[in-house]
Amino acid sequence: MREIVLDTETTGLNFKGGDRIIEVGCVEVINHVATKNSLQFYCRTNKKISTDAQKISGISNEFLKDKKTFSEQHLILLNFIKDDPLIIHNAEFDLGFLNNELNIIGKAPLRNKIIDTVFLARKVLNTRIANLDHLCRRFNIDLTKRKLHGALLDAHLLAEVYLELRGGKQIIMDLKTEENKYQDFKKNNRLYKKKITLLNTGEEDIVSHKLMVKSIKEALWNKYNY
Repeated sequence: MREIVLDTETTGLNFKGGDRIIEVGCVEVINHVATKNSLQFYCRTNKKISTDAQKISGISNEFLKDKKTFSEQHLILLNFIKDDPLIIHNAEFDLGFLNNELNIIGKAPLRNKIIDTVFLARKVLNTRIANLDHLCRRFNIDLTKRKLHGALLDAHLLAEVYLELRGGKQIIMDLKTEENKYQDFKKNNRLYKKKITLLNTGEEDIVSHKLMVKSIKEALWNKYNY
């Protein structure tokens, strides 16, 4: 399942008052795990960035002078997110700005399914405090690079938080065997058994193991035919 973690930086807090998007960051997530596929761009705007916004993001109008406008880059964004669900922290804020930018250039608002990680965190963790810094600290996610807020950096952090909220990291065990005839557990919706050869095992151990397995009553594996 493909999802997109999305974040923005803006000139201020009120798009209805004329504030605009100055940075967009997106991270692709497959089955709740971030991939190396991401998107990030800055947006030039005539709107002066507020002092508070500059302190938070470190972005200035001078820095944005040679950047393209949101209008010039909106298709890159739409092609990246496609129709996939969007994971956004405090979604009302970012969606308001994104849809405002699209409205300015005569485009329809986003219709993607939205997963708001603020609501998700409060539900999963039963907590009222759900800002990104707090959640990162709770899940021991490294915040050392977050000296300033950045859309792509925050999207990467949120992707890690989202993974934890969905159940946490899975430990992958790479078991190496001398012989492995069957590579797939599941193929074309049919299950296949995986043959594993035990290493450094004597004949006496093998016989003893078979007798032990045979003695187990109502073993779960007897319900399945391979």
